[in-house]
Amino acid sequence: MRYELHYWPGIQGRGEFVRLALEDAGAKYRDVWRESDRMPLPRDAFAPPCLKAGRLVIPQTANILLYLGSRLGLAPKSEAARLRLHAQQLTIADWLAEVHDTHHPIASGLYYEDQKREAKRRAKIFLAERLPKFMRYFERETDERFSYVHLSLFQMIEGLRYAFPKAMRRTEKKVPRLVRLHDKVAQRPRLARYLASPRRIPFNQQGIFRHYPELDAK
Repeated sequence: MRYELHYWPGIQGRGEFVRLALEDAGAKYRDVWRESDRMPLPRDAFAPPCLKAGRLVIPQTANILLYLGSRLGLAPKSEAARLRLHAQQLTIADWLAEVHDTHHPIASGLYYEDQKREAKRRAKIFLAERLPKFMRYFERETDERFSYVHLSLFQMIEGLRYAFPKAMRRTEKKVPRLVRLHDKVAQRPRLARYLASPRRIPFNQQGIFRHYPELDAK
């Protein structure tokens, strides 16, 4: 199977969670919007990311990973375990949305500068309450057996280190298991080659993870 990923070409965003799974598994895929000036969204998809697999059109990051997991060897065989994994990925999706809302708490259509005061308040609450809660949950609940959720947690930690380096230095001291997980994922051969290649889009100020020093904890 040769997959087609449809996602914005200049940011990691939600599409990066899918890229990590495809790259780690050594799957053949086209990053369609990065290869063309046109960005057509497949029919029946509301918004990117979207994956085409043969005649199937699969939208939504967690949904794509649920589909790819068993096919790429990144999910367990039992239905109960796969559903538990899917629930964790949906929790990561909630977490990611909260990260986005630290810099755009009012509306995505407004510039950050138009909601800077609200962003400072939102980020303060996120770093004090929500970030530790998510980190504690995954420190406790993540299985030892490697899966696409491990890849997604690696991406969350990478992104949060970029966006909130000061807060993460403190928070990571309380979740040593997650830090070890991150480091092990980074050392996986295929993934390490991808991370060091031009295919890995750098974090930037247009993506979900953005670094505004005034939002980081003192």
